[in-house]
Amino acid sequence: MEPILQAKGVTKIYTTGGIQTPALQGVDLTIQKGEFTAIAGPSGSGKSTLLHLLGGLDRPTAGETWLGDRRTDQLDAVALAHVRLWEIGFVFQAYNLIPVLTALENAAFVLELQGRPRREREAKAMAALEALDMAAYAHRRPNQLSGGQQQRVAIARALAAEPQVILADEPTANLDSQTGRALIELMKRLNQEQGVTFVFSTHDPRLLEHVTRIVRLEDGRVVRDERGPGA
Repeated sequence: MEPILQAKGVTKIYTTGGIQTPALQGVDLTIQKGEFTAIAGPSGSGKSTLLHLLGGLDRPTAGETWLGDRRTDQLDAVALAHVRLWEIGFVFQAYNLIPVLTALENAAFVLELQGRPRREREAKAMAALEALDMAAYAHRRPNQLSGGQQQRVAIARALAAEPQVILADEPTANLDSQTGRALIELMKRLNQEQGVTFVFSTHDPRLLEHVTRIVRLEDGRVVRDERGPGA
């Protein structure tokens, strides 16, 4: 197996008004390439914080984070931004689509930031939308799409750049049960057919039924690391 993401003794402490709040405490975690893994736990357990640290959106107070053979917590801001742009895809709970852009333009946005030629980024973005059954909605703006459709566009945006791993923060939290199940099946298919590595933060039992590994957090610590029902 080939490690793609690692946290080594990771601690994260937030300080507000002189008060320190530990979000993570000495977390060790290795994600292998091709995994379909959920980081699970109750609200406030540190799921999103761990995901943000693994993705380079934040830095640990102590410990190390790695992407492949690179220690990302020691990278400067420019190098870390390069990693986020080229090697890690993000799917946020709030979708974070740009309202004035169409679904196709949103899906192509990371490719545009990478400086890819227009024809290439449109082709890759459309291929990602097609993989998510969203090609028919390519020219609609976010306010013309349902929540589930917007989430698919967000995943297409992450996929189009062909990152090593996709990190998804509560991807089904704002979706009804039917849309949530459909989205889970789509992500599972991308994992199985295209080998895309997925790491989720979630407490959604629908998603936990399909993952191959469940890492459970409580009070900022890993309390259990087990094979999932989808293994």
